[in-house]
Amino acid sequence: MVTMMEFFASSLLTSVPLVGALISLVFWSDPKRVKTCSIASSILTLALILGMAEFLPPSPTGLLSLYLLPLGAMTSVLGHPLHQDHRFSWMVTLVCLGFGIGTLTGQDVSGPFFLMMLLVTIIALLYRHHTALWPMSWWGVGLLIFGLVCLGISMLTATPLSSIASLMTCAVLLPLAPFHGGYLTTVTRLPGNLPSFVVLLLPIIGLHQLSIILSVIPEEVMSVVNVLALAGALYSAVKALAQSRVRLILGYGSLSFFSIVWWFAATTEATTPRTALLVGAVGLATSGLLIAWQVIRTRYGDDVDPLAISGLAAAMPKYAVVLSLLGLAAMGIPPFGVFAGFMGLVLTSPQAPVFGLFLVLGAWLAASWYIMQLVQQLLFGASRPGLRYTDLLNPELISLLVVVMVLLALGLVPSTLFGPEQAVHPQTSAFLESLAWRN
Repeated sequence: MVTMMEFFASSLLTSVPLVGALISLVFWSDPKRVKTCSIASSILTLALILGMAEFLPPSPTGLLSLYLLPLGAMTSVLGHPLHQDHRFSWMVTLVCLGFGIGTLTGQDVSGPFFLMMLLVTIIALLYRHHTALWPMSWWGVGLLIFGLVCLGISMLTATPLSSIASLMTCAVLLPLAPFHGGYLTTVTRLPGNLPSFVVLLLPIIGLHQLSIILSVIPEEVMSVVNVLALAGALYSAVKALAQSRVRLILGYGSLSFFSIVWWFAATTEATTPRTALLVGAVGLATSGLLIAWQVIRTRYGDDVDPLAISGLAAAMPKYAVVLSLLGLAAMGIPPFGVFAGFMGLVLTSPQAPVFGLFLVLGAWLAASWYIMQLVQQLLFGASRPGLRYTDLLNPELISLLVVVMVLLALGLVPSTLFGPEQAVHPQTSAFLESLAWRN
């Protein structure tokens, strides 16, 4: 039963970013004020979440996901260039943040309602704001509509049909091949700063929905998910290596890590705060890399070829340091959050078969290679005389430093913060501890 304080806390946290979006309309003629309003609303939302955490409804994955959403919204807006054409995306960021918080904290029908509103918003944005550079992807939009329809079916039917329909929605949000097209479409085709926020928002919400229904999913269905997750992890890692556009590289790379999350969930039939740590860290690291790529797009154009950019380490030292740290974090190198989340899941999953662990490790290494390759291409090599090098501006630097510091904090905080330790299978523990030592 929902208590009065839980209802009040959920309503307040949901309304703050939505009210902030309305207030930004008052300053519409001044892009700087619109951006400031979006940043301030995100910071206020985070402060209220921290202050009202004890009154929020309990979640199987903890409150980490809820903390990361306003942080992701703030950094994505702060790192975006100041221009009047970006006002709409800043405002919509607050709208999506409000709907996302409403989904995570809502009870009964309010949570699914806010999720439905979020999906409708994203579908409408994709339909309205496609460009010649990124034409409409009807397959991706169709999968988002499929997720929306499945959400409606889950609200109107009983188990097991409702749980299976809800699982399909989760597979669209927390991307799982072959339902990953909607996620890739949002990463590559949403306007402005929205890709760098949605890459964190959708997987977090997908994990939240999955944690609610996982215990009632039939075992036969989870066996299929297990196979899809392992196949998807390897498939997306290989696809990432074959891409030339940075957004697609990052989209497929993060998909590989999210497939690993699905495999752990299907193997253990449970989600924990450690699962939220891995999903949040992967989403935030990908968001940071998208912000870093936006810096390049701001200087050299939206359709810039990454192969035409090199030698940034000498000419843009601040950018080189931050991008290197983001690359290490996204690759799953200690002491950042991706590594902590991955090893935390592995060492607390006694049911994980060794064969599956070998495949997961291979997917991890393959997905990491694209990050190393991308960072090396941008930072090193010959400086090009035709390029005009401009290092990070203060807003860009602050945005990227916040992402790096949060990823570092996620990797260094005590493990007990994410939930109690679970028993570890001796064979699994010995296998992974040897891998950790070698790395």
